[in-house]
Amino acid sequence: MTSNGAAHTRNSLSRIVVASTAGSAIEWYDFFIYGTAAALVFNKLFFPSTDPLTGTLLAFATFGVGFVARPVGGMIFGHFGDRVGRKKALVVGLFMMGTATTLIGLLPDYDRIGALAPVLLVVLRLLQGIAVGGQFGGAVLVGTENAAEGRRGLYGSFAQLGVPIGLILSSAVFLVTTTATTPEQFAAWGWRIPFLLSFTLIGVAMFAQLKLEETAAMQEAGQTSAPTPTRSPVLEVLRKHPKNVLLGAGTLILLAVGFYIFGTYVLSYGTTVLGMTRNAVLAAVIIGALLQAIAIPLFAILSDRIGRKKVYLGGVVGLAVWVFPAFLLINTTRFVLVALGIVVAQVLVAALQGPLPAFMHELFPLQVRYSGVSLGYQLGSLIGGGFTPIIATALYAEFGSFVPVALLVLVAAVVTGVSIMILTENRAASDHSASSSASGARHVVA
Repeated sequence: MTSNGAAHTRNSLSRIVVASTAGSAIEWYDFFIYGTAAALVFNKLFFPSTDPLTGTLLAFATFGVGFVARPVGGMIFGHFGDRVGRKKALVVGLFMMGTATTLIGLLPDYDRIGALAPVLLVVLRLLQGIAVGGQFGGAVLVGTENAAEGRRGLYGSFAQLGVPIGLILSSAVFLVTTTATTPEQFAAWGWRIPFLLSFTLIGVAMFAQLKLEETAAMQEAGQTSAPTPTRSPVLEVLRKHPKNVLLGAGTLILLAVGFYIFGTYVLSYGTTVLGMTRNAVLAAVIIGALLQAIAIPLFAILSDRIGRKKVYLGGVVGLAVWVFPAFLLINTTRFVLVALGIVVAQVLVAALQGPLPAFMHELFPLQVRYSGVSLGYQLGSLIGGGFTPIIATALYAEFGSFVPVALLVLVAAVVTGVSIMILTENRAASDHSASSSASGARHVVA
């Protein structure tokens, strides 16, 4: 049976969508509510200081800790994902994230347990980072390795679709919570509600465990003479495909910088610098993320038709051109113009998110793909997104202008643009042809 036939008989499209999109959405919801809380309340509850800027910087520093842990999660889960299968690694990652996030919602603040509060917060944030670092590779490969002929971009985009959906959910829950509570109530207990709701992720993990089978590509590999997983897939991918890991990380940098500037930092910028209300900025972010979620599969389908590289480079150029107008619009503090600046930026980020999973899929052969995809993605996210909010906050504090922040986006665009130009596109490669071509002199991408 071909891989296309296996994809449709073993894992229906609905199961793939639930496991890849829903699991990824709630996982990223968990990851993003931390960033929202760091921008809105953690600076006061866990890092009390007479200087609001210091508290904000410390809160965003713990946000960055999660990114430091993501490559570690990529290595751990990549190893087991290549050795024992995508499904098992994916399920464990979902359980870990749900548990860590729920515990954050139960964590006493600084006033109750003193310095132990931020320490425990950092530990739980590390567990969040490890979980999302391992889960994402599984979510991507559940889609791409079950993809129908000529639709790898679309199927792979299901995992990326979970990113803006998670942002929408996290922003919406905080919007409802802040609206329904007074500032005092929100600080006392309201902020905990978004974290406690993450127990739903455990239900998604149970669904994946009971309903989802191993990917078609992995099942076929077990029935043929395809190479068996190595003893250490992580070491092998670093030894045989280091350029692919680095180039894969390079493609992520602008995506991460752009996403976190206009999805997380803008919350702090709008409220603390421009004096806008939290609800107004949250509403603008939600609108942008909603349109981003619609745009991701459309860009993925376009990449299946005209090529990943054209779509990706279009997003890179567009975001580089738009970043200065976006900040000028946001600086007006007029809601319609603020929303326009954020919406266009997030849609341009979607042009990168749509083709990305297929990009990463083709960089690595089947037997080390989970490790390669996870490492490349998480390293790029660490470099591009992990400390973007804190760097942007520090830049504005130093120069009193948005210009250095916008220049940060432009530098990221150059890095990502060069990485994409170096890569050679090969959308037609199958799992087995990808294995051979990826191990050769040329580095290919779907």
